[in-house]
Amino acid sequence: MNWQPYIERVPGVMLGKPIFRDTRITVEFVLERLAQGANAEDLVRSHPPLTPDHVRAAIAYALAAVRQDEVVLSTP
Repeated sequence: MNWQPYIERVPGVMLGKPIFRDTRITVEFVLERLAQGANAEDLVRSHPPLTPDHVRAAIAYALAAVRQDEVVLSTP
């Protein structure tokens, strides 16, 4: 999924964190809720500006960030 149409950074809005266009809902919030076990349907129902595409865009954004950074954790 192409996340770019859904996510933007606006200086001065939510401390410049990535948000969903035309909302003040951060991508971080959606990813955190998913990590806590919420499902997409619950998020969409609880936050009317969100759509299932927003949730998919958040996941795609996170994947792109991880791919770009290529985080590798070493074990002792």
